[in-house]
Amino acid sequence: MNVDFSKGDGLVPAIIQHYATKTVLMLGYMNQEALAKTQELGKVTFFSRSKQRLWTKGEESGNFLLLKWMEVDCDNDTLLIQVDPAGPTCHKGTETCFGDANAAGFLRQLQRIIEDRRANPSEKSYTTSLFEKGINKIAQKVGEEAVETVIEAKDNNDELFLNEAADLMFHYLVLLTAKGKSLEDVEAVLKSRHQG
Repeated sequence: MNVDFSKGDGLVPAIIQHYATKTVLMLGYMNQEALAKTQELGKVTFFSRSKQRLWTKGEESGNFLLLKWMEVDCDNDTLLIQVDPAGPTCHKGTETCFGDANAAGFLRQLQRIIEDRRANPSEKSYTTSLFEKGINKIAQKVGEEAVETVIEAKDNNDELFLNEAADLMFHYLVLLTAKGKSLEDVEAVLKSRHQG
């Protein structure tokens, strides 16, 4: 990767994007050393202009930005870095440095929690109890929630409808996880069908 560090006094902007949701998480700056350390560690490392030193995002909080992919722009002076964030990106506790998480970002976060409940069962967890009952019970629950969502859709109570829709979405995510699939797998099918 040929990055031109000469234009910005040795620094280039690095746009950090969630690899799955494509949400822009933050903007930082890198020098050659920060870029090399990012590639070596697999964790995004910036050059902090205020501290005048290298800074690996998450070095204090544990909320690392795990490198998935990176590319330089057409002028060779800006990096686009796709990451898997290990927690909130912003020091204020939000998904991005530009405000709260978007819906797709939260769904993926919820999917990770569900996957964790499957891998690390907890006696007190409703999600764990669903996995213990097996695929037939999970599929049945999705069907029940779908029917309840349809019933509420016919009425004018938005609160009840949204609650049923949320129940349906949650149980759908559990079903996907039980089948070893994810939102990304469903997205891939939808993208393959998209003609526009």
